[in-house]
Amino acid sequence: MHKQKQNNDDFDSPWKDILEILLQDMMNFLFPDISSIIDWSKGYEPLDKEFQKITFDANTGRKYADKLIKVFKLDGSETLILIHIEVQAQKEQNFPERMFIYNYRIFDRFRKTVISLAILADNTKHWRPDRFGYGEKNAKMELRFPIAKIIDFADKWDYLEQNDNIFSLCIMAHLKAMETK
Repeated sequence: MHKQKQNNDDFDSPWKDILEILLQDMMNFLFPDISSIIDWSKGYEPLDKEFQKITFDANTGRKYADKLIKVFKLDGSETLILIHIEVQAQKEQNFPERMFIYNYRIFDRFRKTVISLAILADNTKHWRPDRFGYGEKNAKMELRFPIAKIIDFADKWDYLEQNDNIFSLCIMAHLKAMETK
């Protein structure tokens, strides 16, 4: 028998399931530019065990609904997509750094292109981390990653209701859950 977690605000498990089951729908809805370069006819493969090995000893604080998924691009090349769902209600200072660390660890392990994406499912309108970098002058290192902010859809309810992409229902459910805590 599965024990229910004490924390009623645990959105992680549903998000992980949604990402695996509705990956193409989610990508089409939130990241259409990235989705358009993927050959969906070849399917995709979650790499959860491999991802856990890569991030196990990363000193990055909390780890939430991260998914690493192998896909193929339309040009036939293998690509890895890191999808991170950040569901906590407040800003996390080291979130962009964590995205950077995960990205380079995945690249280091697989030597494949890594596309890092962030779905920010928190309720803070102005928190929009989309990069991490360091360096000086012309010696810089930077990761930029697209973000989708779920709360941005709160005032687009009609659009969500009329959208034929099933992922719009996931967004509606999340928004209602946030609203009715």
